[in-house]
Amino acid sequence: MTNVAGRRLACFGLFGTTVADDGILERAYAEAIATQGVVTGTAAYARGMAQVHRSRGKAVIDVLRELFPENEARAQAAYLAFDKSLSGAVQRFGIHPVPGAPEALDELAAAGWRSCAISSFSRRQLAGILGALGWQDRFDLAVSVDEVPRGCPWPDPVLYGMLTLGVDDVRDAVVVQATESGVLAGRRAGAGLVAGVLTGTHPAARLRSAGAAQVLGSVADVPAMVAAWGAGSSGAGSSGAGSSAAAADGLAAARLVVPRPAEAPVVPPGAPGPPGLRAGSEDRAEVARQSGPG
Repeated sequence: MTNVAGRRLACFGLFGTTVADDGILERAYAEAIATQGVVTGTAAYARGMAQVHRSRGKAVIDVLRELFPENEARAQAAYLAFDKSLSGAVQRFGIHPVPGAPEALDELAAAGWRSCAISSFSRRQLAGILGALGWQDRFDLAVSVDEVPRGCPWPDPVLYGMLTLGVDDVRDAVVVQATESGVLAGRRAGAGLVAGVLTGTHPAARLRSAGAAQVLGSVADVPAMVAAWGAGSSGAGSSGAGSSAAAADGLAAARLVVPRPAEAPVVPPGAPGPPGLRAGSEDRAEVARQSGPG
């Protein structure tokens, strides 16, 4: 893998990016909203879980506040239920990495990259997740929502990682996320390369529209993508043909799934996040999935 001077911080999401998303969070949200009378088999449940799906990547408490607007007491009660459900599930069933994630992180570390985990959880929840994985020392920094004024899709978690780990230029950071909100956070922070992965909640189209420059099959493809990015940048002043070929070879090795088209819209820094429940085709499909037959 190519060492690239100055580009030394890689920020990753957790569930769906580096940690396998086996439905544990969806169950925790379902149990949380059930404590507030939103139960399976109802239209309210289908709408609520569709909104959860759309809002994944945001701080858990922010998701629940969107579900119970202007009722902080219900949001806080649901949050306590979510915390209990998630903690219990982690202890009972365990969690595991996305295939290839530990090897990718090791390869980046060997090449001189620092790593940062960006989470939507509290510090206590994050410590429990990393502990269950045996990842207490896997990342150079793990950012919880307790450390920042705002979570994703705002840039605060990524900027906090950059500042804490001593990045001189925001363009010297890479952000890899599986959710729209995570990709938006990377874009708004000005990261030099923001990529989406398809092992999580949101599809390629949503990641791309949020601003992902590349969409990969999984985090296992990140080292090759980063090597190609470095080859393309460092070769700017040398042989154009040689550097272009090296970059192309690297991207092929990364098994690039969906390159972001040039005409795709880029969400500008400071733009508002997604609105409430929309009537788009993706949302209707999600409502239908949650409602089930009939």
